Order: sequence, then structure tokens, then C-alpha cells
Amino acid sequence: MKHGKLIVSVVVFALLIGFGIWAYRHVGFDFATFRAQLAHVNWNKIAIGLCCIYMGYVLRSVRWAMLIRHNRRVPLLSLTGTQVIGFTSVALVGRVADLSRPYMIAKKTGLPLSTQIAVFIVERLFDAGSMALIFSSVILLAPAGALPHPELFRKVGYYGLAGTVAGALFLVAIRVAGGAVATFFERTLGVLSKALGKAVGEKIREFRTGLDTLRTATDLAITLAVSLINWSLITTAYLVTAQAFTADPILSTMTLAKALVLMIVSGGASVFQLPVLGWFTQIGVVAAAISSFFGVKPEAATACAAMLLIVTFLGIVPVGLIWAQFEHVSLRKVAKESEQAQENVNADAKVAPVP
Repeated sequence: MKHGKLIVSVVVFALLIGFGIWAYRHVGFDFATFRAQLAHVNWNKIAIGLCCIYMGYVLRSVRWAMLIRHNRRVPLLSLTGTQVIGFTSVALVGRVADLSRPYMIAKKTGLPLSTQIAVFIVERLFDAGSMALIFSSVILLAPAGALPHPELFRKVGYYGLAGTVAGALFLVAIRVAGGAVATFFERTLGVLSKALGKAVGEKIREFRTGLDTLRTATDLAITLAVSLINWSLITTAYLVTAQAFTADPILSTMTLAKALVLMIVSGGASVFQLPVLGWFTQIGVVAAAISSFFGVKPEAATACAAMLLIVTFLGIVPVGLIWAQFEHVSLRKVAKESEQAQENVNADAKVAPVP
């Protein structure tokens, strides 16, 4: 596994170098213009963007504390450190560290890791739903001429809204009859592959365990409200960061609808995040989107994409490293231990009787 990851990293690194050499020779990238764009950045707006992102980690702590309160009551802000350190680990180590947060919270609260992984799944569902709801609403209500290729983005908006509704209905079905739904998928997919059917059934039951945290309509409303506020702050961070590039007339007048397009592109580029190397691929993808969708010159687009990465993804790293020192946490060790713990949970689930 590690050997395979090393090979992938080397290949990606080689491709990045090759692409950089090609771009330098054929695209005509002007580094002086790139530096000039950064020199005229409005740092007050960058600070506002960072504050929005930092507030998001506080809200994540509140949401997680609310989701586990039926099993263990903890102060709403007591999990902020695990959120900060966990996302710092993802930024530096890669997506392999995604389970660092549920692992650290399980150790901190004394709750089983399986329950915290279930909460993690529920958290991701609300994140995806909130992001899709905000994106679809803004895109569909955007005035004519607010976006290039409006017909394309409106279709994406409709699909996003439909996906959100479908996800909500699926959530209700799992909450009401999770066991029956899991059995249905096991039998249906089992016709093609018993292993696949069993794996899907286990994931649905795991998800059903996470939904046990939402026991009342109030739980659901609070979780949804906190999620929407969090993603509104993230959207604001994208908007003000782009507007901070005062030397570019297109970026400085960035609209909410355009900022949401950047947020979706950036989120898609970060799904398969490699450590360090993934930063550059994400900058390249977002810069290409800014140039192609909005007609921004490559130098300004690249500067904006780099700053978006710093504000929305890497800005927490200094705080997380300092916090980890105070908590005596090794990011690599936690990432490795959480991965091993997840494997143990999966192994236990395979030998456990199916209800």
C-alpha cells in the first residue's frame, strides 16, 4: 500500500513538473504580473476570509458535541481542538488522515470509535446537503448574465437540488427503517456480488447508527442550521478572498454566484488530496476554472487560486501545529493509528452477527 502511494506521488510530481515546464514555454506566464497581483491584495478581506474559516471549525465542534450529546454530554467548544488538529492533519498528510477527527474524539470522550465514525458520516452528509442547497439556491436565483454558460450552471443547480431532496428522502428512509433498507440492498446487490451486497449493507447499518444521534426534530433542525451557517461562512470566505484581488477588475467585482462555482470546483479538486502535491493540482484546477469560466488572465487566476487554497484549506495549519504541540499529538501517528483502528472496526463488523 505504501509502495503504491509512493509511486503515485512520484508520477504526479513528475507530471506537475512537466506541466509547469510546458506552461512556462507555451502559455507565456508572466511572473512579474503574478507578483504584482499579490502585491495589490486587500489583506483586510483576506483576514475576513480566514476569520470565517476559523469560525467554521468552532461550529464543527458545536455540531459534533450536539450529535453525541445523547451518549455523552461534553462542552460545545471542547472538541474545537480535535477539529483544528484533524483538518491540519488532512492538509499535511492527505485524505488518509480523514479519520483522525473521529479517532481523537473517541479517545477524548471515551466513546467507541465505531459510533464516532458514524457521526463523521452524518457530518459529511449534512455538509454535502448544505453545500448543494446553498449552491442550487443561489445559482437558480441568479439574475440573467450573472454567470457564463447560464444554461449549464442552471442544469447543475437543478441536479444539485434534486440530489439534495433525494438525499433527504434517503436519510429519512434509513432513519425509519435502516435495517430493512440494508437487507434490501444486500439481497439486490448480492445477486451481482455477495461481497458487494454485504459491504453496502454494513455501510448502511453504520450510517443508521450515526443517525441515532438525531433523535428528535430539534436535533435535526439544529444540525441543519449549524451546517448551513458553516457553509455560508465558507462561501463568504471564497467571495471575499477573490474580491481581495483589487488589481483585477473581474476578481475584484466577484459575485456570490461566481464564488460558489469556485467553491464547487475547489471542493471537487480536493476530493483526492495527496499530501503537498495535491496543493499544486488544486491550484491548477481552480486557476483553470477562473480563467476559462470568467476570462481572468492566467497570472491573476493563479494568484487567486493559490490564495483561496491558503485561506480555505492551509490557513488552519499554523494554528493546528501549535495546538497539536500543546495537546502532545503527532499528526502522522494519529493518522496511522486512526487508519489501523478503522481496519479493526471493519474486521469486527465482518465477524459480528447481522441483525
